[in-house]
Amino acid sequence: MSGMSQPQKPRPAISQADYQRLSEFRYLIRRFLEFSQIQAEDAGLTPRQHQALLAIKGFPGGGPVTVGDLAERLRIRHHSAVELVNRLGEAGLVTRDQDKDDHRRVLLQLTERADDCLAELSAVHLDELSRIEPMLRRLLDRK
Repeated sequence: MSGMSQPQKPRPAISQADYQRLSEFRYLIRRFLEFSQIQAEDAGLTPRQHQALLAIKGFPGGGPVTVGDLAERLRIRHHSAVELVNRLGEAGLVTRDQDKDDHRRVLLQLTERADDCLAELSAVHLDELSRIEPMLRRLLDRK
């Protein structure tokens, strides 16, 4: 019976401390993302390009990355990932290689230039993360 609504579960009580914790968590994430955006732009990349390079380099298992994998990791549509890869290729940051086992698949790889740029960006990001880590831990460790 599609017309009948499901009984709602009782909502757990949310304290003022819970709201403050969620607010602080979002603030720290936004602060980190703003930092990341500035660093990427200073390196001559858009934030999305930086995210793409990191997604390719840091792909789970270190295996080959397809455009579809990249779209999933960035949570964007496939055609948007294709456009992004085109721009990365034009900028000399990514190469595309045909999969030897499945010629329909195109595998993405960072160029040496992209590797160098990403290493620099990752170093400053890890430094910033180490600065906010204690605050994140305090938020996440609270029961």
